[in-house]
Amino acid sequence: MLKFKDGKFRIMQIADVQEDYPVNSDTIKLIDAALEKERPDLVVFTGDQIQGYSSCYRTDTYNRVKKVITEYITPVAKRGIPFTLTFGNHDDDCVTGKAAQLEIYSSFEGYTMGEAHSKDDPATHFVNIKDSTGERDIFALYLIDSNKKEPNGAYSPVKKDQLEWLEKARENNGYIPALAFQHIPVPEFYRVLKKVPFYTKGALEAYKSRKNTFWVLPGEEGFFGETPAVPEINNGEFELLKKHGDILGLFVGHDHNNSFVRSLEGIDLGYTQGCGYNTYGPAEKRGVRIFELDENDLRSYKTYTVTAGELGVYEPTKKVQEFIYRNAPTSVDEVITNVKRVAAVTVAVTAIVKIVKLLK
Repeated sequence: MLKFKDGKFRIMQIADVQEDYPVNSDTIKLIDAALEKERPDLVVFTGDQIQGYSSCYRTDTYNRVKKVITEYITPVAKRGIPFTLTFGNHDDDCVTGKAAQLEIYSSFEGYTMGEAHSKDDPATHFVNIKDSTGERDIFALYLIDSNKKEPNGAYSPVKKDQLEWLEKARENNGYIPALAFQHIPVPEFYRVLKKVPFYTKGALEAYKSRKNTFWVLPGEEGFFGETPAVPEINNGEFELLKKHGDILGLFVGHDHNNSFVRSLEGIDLGYTQGCGYNTYGPAEKRGVRIFELDENDLRSYKTYTVTAGELGVYEPTKKVQEFIYRNAPTSVDEVITNVKRVAAVTVAVTAIVKIVKLLK
């Protein structure tokens, strides 16, 4: 049973562990140090726990997945901290399906999964937190499996039946204050960014239907290292989330180089940066997010991040790999754009050289 202790409850969000086999020990070092310092009452994994597409999982898949999950859950389980989770697109990439992955998670003490959307969508669920007496549910956490890519390469939006389930679950819960978590952000994350000319300092280019548009993050808090990779279709999820005023914020991962919180129409939209070292990430700013709830003021939660640099554990074991991941493009679209830019520059330089020769 999850309940407030002395009027307080602390949640740790861990996003994008995205580990393959063998696990990078630096990922475990970061999780271990963050847990030791913050001592949360609950850990929430918000998807892409494993790098399901990795070639390392093409043989002995189940046993390797089990070994990887065991390594990053052990720091949580050995401290007796409850944990819950939802899935991301890369968990879904693995031939060891999500049901089998949940069976592995369920073998650990502290595994906490609430009432699910359906047997086919068990990682869309909610868990409630009781008051200090353990008698009343006074806060809810809604976790949504945000699915994967469509055949055309675009990210799928959350499905209609998932949103219908969410609406019913909130009604049954009496619209108590809540936070929502999922892996992939909703399109409204662009509404807390600022569209700017391409030459603006720090501007980042978007892709898909927003290609050739450039964006910055207003304000000082947090950091912004890649444009949101959102579904092309806006299914109205944001409007549903804000509808009753019970959900205080939606927090996501997916885009590893982003970490910020901005308010939009009465609801917070928050990114948590990536945690894992076997994928691209924001170097010493890899980290986790903490939420502090107060039983006497449930609607005024506090949140902040704890990073590898702040914890003093950013000493990459695989320095060459870390250099590559720190500087690597974040998507295939970015690679294509960079190649085109290099080609354009090359053509321009060649033309200038020819003109200079003609003038001589």
